[in-house]
Amino acid sequence: MAHHKSAKKRIRLSEVRRQRNRYYRAMMKTAVKKVKEAQDQTTATNQLPEAYSVIDKLVAKGIITRNKAANKKSRLTRYVNSMA
Repeated sequence: MAHHKSAKKRIRLSEVRRQRNRYYRAMMKTAVKKVKEAQDQTTATNQLPEAYSVIDKLVAKGIITRNKAANKKSRLTRYVNSMA
């Protein structure tokens, strides 16, 4: 266990950040799931910009990397296009 005051604070802060990151990742998973669970292509296409928005926000916050975001968006788009 940490003895220094600064080390104790670091433990507290890292826990807060971990919880926040988990919340945002869950938000992204939900947005992606909405697109994938859409019954037809038009519904999925309407959900796509919302998913893109969430993914881009996570990049801006530094929770996921640009490459991971690009990969997610590309795969989602490919999935929606294959529904036709």
